[in-house]
Amino acid sequence: MPPSRHRPHHRLPAPADAGLHAPTTQRPVRAKARRLQPDSEIQPHCHPWAQVAIAVSGVARITADATTYLVPAWRAIWIPPGVEHVVSVVEATELRSLYVHQPVGEVGPRAAPAQHERWRRCRVLEVSPLLRELVLQMAVDGDDDPAPGPEALAREHRLGDLVLDEMRRAKPVPLGIALPRDARLRALCLAVLAAPTRHATLAEWAAESGASARTVARLFRSELGTSFGPWREQVLLGRAMTLAAQGRPMGLIAADLGYASASAFGAMVRRSVGLSPGRFFGGA
Repeated sequence: MPPSRHRPHHRLPAPADAGLHAPTTQRPVRAKARRLQPDSEIQPHCHPWAQVAIAVSGVARITADATTYLVPAWRAIWIPPGVEHVVSVVEATELRSLYVHQPVGEVGPRAAPAQHERWRRCRVLEVSPLLRELVLQMAVDGDDDPAPGPEALAREHRLGDLVLDEMRRAKPVPLGIALPRDARLRALCLAVLAAPTRHATLAEWAAESGASARTVARLFRSELGTSFGPWREQVLLGRAMTLAAQGRPMGLIAADLGYASASAFGAMVRRSVGLSPGRFFGGA
């Protein structure tokens, strides 16, 4: 299979200033703000602390743990400590990052033992109105401030405690797109991610890649535990989020993605995320 035709125009190095915002026992939640241009990519990197990446505007795609996670405006992704990740910008994005100190043996934002397993993996989360305001305030107060005074530090602690509590209560959103390890199938999947509407059927994508549809279908089942159709729906949902961020009406989005009607598109959204298009995209 040929490699993906898509390459980001702007490859950015891993954040060199991450240590300036490193969380500690004295400052367990730190904030950082960054603006990223479309079609850019931050190279693979990881941190010894947990990270909560929140898109204030635009759409970002974060790849970690062999999965691509779509992060539209005002959703968040939890990235556990030590997990290597790549940030790709789909739409011009204003990204807020919260760096969270994780004491040895602690999992997630003060999660109960029964919840530990779910916080060991990346996950996309809803951002409540309260969490939205807390994140914005922390970024204003704490960005690039290496030594806050006693009052500012006490305020940072109060805001950080509320952030962790809201994170613990946040509802997960199924926006992860699994990527295979098999090089042949991975190349095809990356091509679909780059241009999901170029072909509509598995047979067409397989023919472009030089493989048989039967071979590709078998690889999808063995590598990803699913079939091509549901996997591509997740990709189309990501494309829909990009179009919604541009202010495109739902009817036009449905047509652009090849759906015969807005109701057929709406059925796909409900099946994928359990919400109507109005509710789901309204949060962006």
